[in-house]
Amino acid sequence: MSIFAAVFSRASGEWRGAEADLADAASIDDVADLMRDVAAAEEPAAAEGSMVLFLEADDEWFAVVRVDDHADPRVFLSDVRAVHEYPVAALLLDSGEIQAPEQAEGTGQKPYPVAGGDPDLLADFGVPAPVLGSLTSGGGLLPGDVLAEIADRAGFADDLDALRV
Repeated sequence: MSIFAAVFSRASGEWRGAEADLADAASIDDVADLMRDVAAAEEPAAAEGSMVLFLEADDEWFAVVRVDDHADPRVFLSDVRAVHEYPVAALLLDSGEIQAPEQAEGTGQKPYPVAGGDPDLLADFGVPAPVLGSLTSGGGLLPGDVLAEIADRAGFADDLDALRV
């Protein structure tokens, strides 16, 4: 399983991004603490502002976690069925914003994603809920393409591109 995780934070009017390792996270609170630590390592003042974590796994799903100051994390998951196959996706259930679906019998392709969480978490970054919903369910975009579009609208596409190289 290939998982890409990066934290983006804004300090002094500029976005900064850094990869994150979620291997030791055991809960959504651990994820939020890691986000603050990664942001503070880039710029100490950033841990007191807004931080966004992008997760992408195997071109199958993506998640966005947002933490503002010391508030509880807000979460959006492009396909809630990922919680059955990816432990890191299951961590997002702790937020209370995502309900675990029943595990489907059998295997095979999952043609339509079932999104969950807070679709408004990026509205003030130029990605209102209808746009996030459309990006998630429409047009055959890969999760990485959706994250690139979100980053472009929010103003940190170059930082995302630099981390993905």
